[in-house]
Amino acid sequence: MFPYTIIIGLETHVQLLTKSKLFCGCGTTFGESPNTQICPVCLGLPGALPVINRDAYYLAVKAACALQCEISRNTKWDRKNYYYPDLPKGFQTSQFDYPVGVGGRLTITDPADAEKQREIGLFRVHLEEDAGKSMHDEEADKKSSMQSTRIDLNRAGMPLLEIVSKPDMRSPDEAYAYLTELKLLLMYIGVSDCNMQEGSLRCDANINLHIAPSPENKLKETLKTPIIEIKNLNSFRAVRAALAYEANRQCQCFLDDEYGGDFAKQTWLWDEAKQITRQMRSKEESSDYRYFPEPDLLPATITDEEIAEIQRSIEHRKPSVVRKRLAEQYQLSAYDSDVIVNAGIETAEYFFTLADKSGDAKQSANWLTQEVMRILNQQNIPIEEFPVSADVLAELIAAINAGKAPRNQAKAVFAEMLKSKESIDVLIQKLGIASIPQEKLDKIAEQIIAENPNVIAEILQGKVKAIGSLIGKAKKLDKNIDPAVFEACLKAKINVK
Repeated sequence: MFPYTIIIGLETHVQLLTKSKLFCGCGTTFGESPNTQICPVCLGLPGALPVINRDAYYLAVKAACALQCEISRNTKWDRKNYYYPDLPKGFQTSQFDYPVGVGGRLTITDPADAEKQREIGLFRVHLEEDAGKSMHDEEADKKSSMQSTRIDLNRAGMPLLEIVSKPDMRSPDEAYAYLTELKLLLMYIGVSDCNMQEGSLRCDANINLHIAPSPENKLKETLKTPIIEIKNLNSFRAVRAALAYEANRQCQCFLDDEYGGDFAKQTWLWDEAKQITRQMRSKEESSDYRYFPEPDLLPATITDEEIAEIQRSIEHRKPSVVRKRLAEQYQLSAYDSDVIVNAGIETAEYFFTLADKSGDAKQSANWLTQEVMRILNQQNIPIEEFPVSADVLAELIAAINAGKAPRNQAKAVFAEMLKSKESIDVLIQKLGIASIPQEKLDKIAEQIIAENPNVIAEILQGKVKAIGSLIGKAKKLDKNIDPAVFEACLKAKINVK
């Protein structure tokens, strides 16, 4: 196969977590009845004047700071002119030449090598208002030659952050990793809920190939295939699948000698049902939008002191910082750290409390990633609604480590904790699983040693696994014996490490 490089850039649109729209007081609650969260401003009616939502602006600056952008101290607004049925004003209020943030970067783990980091550069981060939503009645269209479309303008005017990456990604897997890390970052700093099912996070992907000269392709210089912008991507998996398909399609087009010189940028759609891309239209250039300054809005300004305060407020909440803390302060493996970080900032904070109060980071990670997350998934609830607080679960871990409860009965205590608010000590007594006193444990160990001289001899000769049969015999004498505790006691008695 001839050598080529996949070139990928992403344009990500993120709805911000505000209670009202960008330029008016209409609500932003998802799922309200169509066209009930609208007013003369977001409908663009004559005489209606916009007013900037300061919270939306600060959230945009917070995201730009987290992405290490250069923050614009003065940001003006521009009208981006185009016509869509779901754009009632006939233009979109956006930012053209003075965005909130310029440049920036996002560091991801290289999908091809987990030990390496990849830095994805950004062109800009800018704030704009969202358009409405068009819903096409495809079933009705099949029965009639007339196309029917319903328009819901509840979304029109919502604050939308656009994050434009540089074409620094070289595989669909890198694009997937970039989106995953970007989503985590925005959720951790409280900028957006990034719910793709509700349209809070949307992505357009740009891809083309750079085909290098080689004996196989007989090129005299590098061929750059047309840049294809892919829309209609409703999940990260769809982004990865669409990019993989499009890369193969462009490669096949080159093999079939279908590039005849028309290298204009094009917009294609991803067909989820057929798992293919298909052509939609030629891509507009910035000149097609006839940008001009928005006459009804003053520039938004921010001071160096305000930027510094925002940066301080988010530094400890970045996923990369949390991962580093888990690895260095709590000595967790990369796997455990990723599981906790990917579950969200609330889960990470639950772990910090659990580990600090119990004094055992490893056991805290085990309980959180196994038992706690199992219940959360079964009941489909966030960790904020989990019935056992980190403080209480820490008491159970500490009680087990202190020998107050058998380790093999810990899950029984945990099950009761989910149903009862009684103390750990009460639950242990209630279940009748209190740990055996050391004196009694010593007597059982001495009895087992006396009754099994042959097994003891094997252990002393190096067959340490034989100790398992003795633990089984001990549990027949008392079912509450903790295997780990009894094993340690037995080894001490026969002087085996």
